[in-house]
Amino acid sequence: MMSDLMKDSEEPSNKRVKPVGKGGGVTGIITPVKTPALKRLGKSITRSISFRTEARPLPPAPIRSRQKASSFPRRRSSQCWSDTVDSHDLTAKEIKRQEVIYELTEGERQLIEDLRLVKKVYYEPMLTLDIMTESELGQIFGTLDSLIPLHEDLLARLERLRGSEKTVGAVGITLFNWFPCLEAYVTYCCNQVEAKALLDMKKQQKRVEQFLRLCQESSFSRKLDLWNFLDLPRSRLVKYPLLLREILKSTPPDHPDEDTLPDALELVQSIVSEVDRKTGEAECQFYRRGLAYLEDGQRLPEIQLSRFLYCHGELKNSKGQKLHVFLFELCLVLTRSVEDKEGCVVFQVYRQPLPTATLHLEDLPDGEGGGGGAFRGAFTSGNDKVRNCLRVSSRGRSKAQSHSLQANDSFNKQQWISCLRQAMVQSRDRDAQVSQSPLSSRLSPDFALYHIAELSLSSDAEMADQSSQ
Repeated sequence: MMSDLMKDSEEPSNKRVKPVGKGGGVTGIITPVKTPALKRLGKSITRSISFRTEARPLPPAPIRSRQKASSFPRRRSSQCWSDTVDSHDLTAKEIKRQEVIYELTEGERQLIEDLRLVKKVYYEPMLTLDIMTESELGQIFGTLDSLIPLHEDLLARLERLRGSEKTVGAVGITLFNWFPCLEAYVTYCCNQVEAKALLDMKKQQKRVEQFLRLCQESSFSRKLDLWNFLDLPRSRLVKYPLLLREILKSTPPDHPDEDTLPDALELVQSIVSEVDRKTGEAECQFYRRGLAYLEDGQRLPEIQLSRFLYCHGELKNSKGQKLHVFLFELCLVLTRSVEDKEGCVVFQVYRQPLPTATLHLEDLPDGEGGGGGAFRGAFTSGNDKVRNCLRVSSRGRSKAQSHSLQANDSFNKQQWISCLRQAMVQSRDRDAQVSQSPLSSRLSPDFALYHIAELSLSSDAEMADQSSQ
């Protein structure tokens, strides 16, 4: 199990308070092993859903003398709790506790400001100007509007706790009573996969692209795009457990929060895990629907029975062709991304899918990418070695097949290998458990008792360190 991962996606703001932990970026198309669905939404969805609108720097804006002041993003002042008080006689531990509670409070305030901004400067103008239909906007923005009063309620509760000396006493019972409101995030986060896909498709329309670009160039956006703002609630959700842990660390043994904060932490962790599980199922269903089968024989039951994705991304085959590969719970599916008549991206299944229960994996050393001239010619030039390759094949099937695949770098390759090994081991363990059960003859192949790895809460910097080891 990985350590706690909270700063998986920086909230798009310059924080007024000291961050609780350091954050960093994890590069690469493939999400790391055991990466939860909530993290995939924040880190890889911009690359994995849209193949025509990958994130790229904005073109240089024309010089406009009248708008020099607005050419820079509006920055938020950085402020700590200790900056808000004239003097105090608190211990260092209590100061740390007040700082984290202040970060929690100010984080709610900033989230509310940004969600209101999204509604005012994105949703309402696009609806009024008929840039998108109400139905399309409803799909992209989802239930975001209903989240604003929830966080306004928490902010009001936290502010009522602040005393005359701007300190907060017990906060645990307040959080415990409010956290059930986060159940609303199930609906919002489950919608994000389809929301991002539709937004990427609509960006191909000139009016939509121009409107979003002008908004991103404006000072109110802080040079962030619409998706950064729509992803704010998810980013905020996965941060609550870390904040509570930090408060608990600074809470003395005889404090009232010593009893209530652990209960609040357990509650919010269970809610985050539930949101993550549901989001993973929604993500899996979305990509299953996007598969285009060329033959009926490709429709393996393992694909439909899979409830989540381990990872997905782009790999090259031995001919140098780019394939989008999906590692579902029970099946590895190689596809080609193509556009349908409506301009939507679909994934055309390439050759026969490989069930993870019969999958064989080879880690190919550099220079041994497949031995064939076509493989070397596709992946290298001149006498260069073939690098970052692996081979997957089926075993125990009537039509055995093998695929030599190349990742874009060594880190990406190791993530694929880790995910593939995990899927293979868990699939075979599951088969063994079912075969040993006296009720196995009456069980369907839908292994509903298997649970996806629990949400990891470590920082991205920690994840990168672990991956490099």
